[in-house]
Amino acid sequence: MTRTDDDVALDAALDPLVLAVDIGSTATRGGVHDASGRRVHGLQHKVPHAFTVAPDGSSVIDPDQITSEVEQVLDAVTGDRRLNTRIAGVAMDTFAASLIAVDAAGRALTPCLTYADSRSAEAVTALRAELDEHAVQQRTGTRLHTSYHTPRLRWLAAAQPRIFAAAAGWWSLGEYVLARLVGHPLAGTSTVAWTGLLDRRTGELDAELLAAAGVRAEQFSPPRDLPDPASAHRPGLDRAVWFPAITDGFASNVGSGATDATVLTAATATSGALRVLLDGPADPLPFGLWNYRVDARRTLLGGAINDVGRAVSWAMSTLRLSPDLAAVLTAPPSDATPLVLPYLTGERAPGWVGGARAVLGGVSAATDGDALFRGIVEGVAMTYARVADELRPAAPRVVEVAAAGRVSNDRPEWLQILADVLGRPVTHVTRRRATQRGTALLALDLLAPDVPRASRTTGVTYEPRPAYVDHYADRRARFAEIYDALVRG
Repeated sequence: MTRTDDDVALDAALDPLVLAVDIGSTATRGGVHDASGRRVHGLQHKVPHAFTVAPDGSSVIDPDQITSEVEQVLDAVTGDRRLNTRIAGVAMDTFAASLIAVDAAGRALTPCLTYADSRSAEAVTALRAELDEHAVQQRTGTRLHTSYHTPRLRWLAAAQPRIFAAAAGWWSLGEYVLARLVGHPLAGTSTVAWTGLLDRRTGELDAELLAAAGVRAEQFSPPRDLPDPASAHRPGLDRAVWFPAITDGFASNVGSGATDATVLTAATATSGALRVLLDGPADPLPFGLWNYRVDARRTLLGGAINDVGRAVSWAMSTLRLSPDLAAVLTAPPSDATPLVLPYLTGERAPGWVGGARAVLGGVSAATDGDALFRGIVEGVAMTYARVADELRPAAPRVVEVAAAGRVSNDRPEWLQILADVLGRPVTHVTRRRATQRGTALLALDLLAPDVPRASRTTGVTYEPRPAYVDHYADRRARFAEIYDALVRG
């Protein structure tokens, strides 16, 4: 049997302990990890939540609700009296590219805009006409897109001018939570990079983009590398230092064991990504990818995908499916399977068409729910492959693809499809909560640098099957034709 976790009893846990909080798309989770990076058994807590979405492209969540959820996690986890003062640090990651307007007292003036909010699509179009997008991307590592701050701020200035004018600061979700809990809006370098405003080489905010957005540099928290924690007093955490909030993408790579340029992580949660950690910036940067500065030494190269678990969940709740979905995913590929572009909430990498929506091709009266489900999963895999194509020349040292996340753990059969589509082996990282683990490990680099870390847990490595690789190459060519027609509109 594949071992999926490496929990340790509190009595056997190695000090110092770290409390890691992961604020994701579907829940706030937190738990204690020991100095080797193992989760401490029984000291975990989860509070589910969901984004509020609407047909106009809005995707938001209440930042005070999230703050309350984090408090629930902290209270639940630190209530064990046996902990005493063993927790030496609190570290937090959040979903990336969040935006909240705050007043001078740090109170929220807007909901938290999530990465999937696409209401700034018209502002993206206008900015692409005003700015040299290639030059912007080479400086900041990011394209002009609805996920990033410049178009969102331009949209807010037009849609909600009073709030825009009243904003004293523009914070991420992690900054807001930390400000409410401990009085410090600590922003990790990766959090600031995911705004799309940070120069990936200098670590400074980009003057041209600030001007285009109509904001000032002093309205943003300075980026901090993780070896820059702050002290704060909170019951049960009297000895703990608090680390700047980082992005889930950075944490996921570390938690999956993808800590150098040889391992490419396929993150498979509600949204997804392909990412590789580099020493220094990627130069030149492929136009379809991003390259975020994550600390003074390293950058993260890759591309994000809005709809992975979201697409699977939508299919399972909407379609009439058979109970044995494993059989659907392990069946040989078929030309009769619908060709699906799975853009339920818009596309990010590599095309960056925020207003794109799903396309179903080849659906006939003979198509049933199972066939459409298989088409959606294949479409997700082909979206990963489009990102992988752009990554190859920029990250030539990759020798392994490591897949981690809820979708891979719930439906590991789909990883064979991914291997066939990519044409390269895919290793299943079976450990649950790899992102939370990565957040803990990054804090432990400072708190316990000399303690050996527990190895990651892995399952099957799925080898590509040559006959099916050719089949998917043909489908990928048809996928590209439909995508091009979609973009041309």
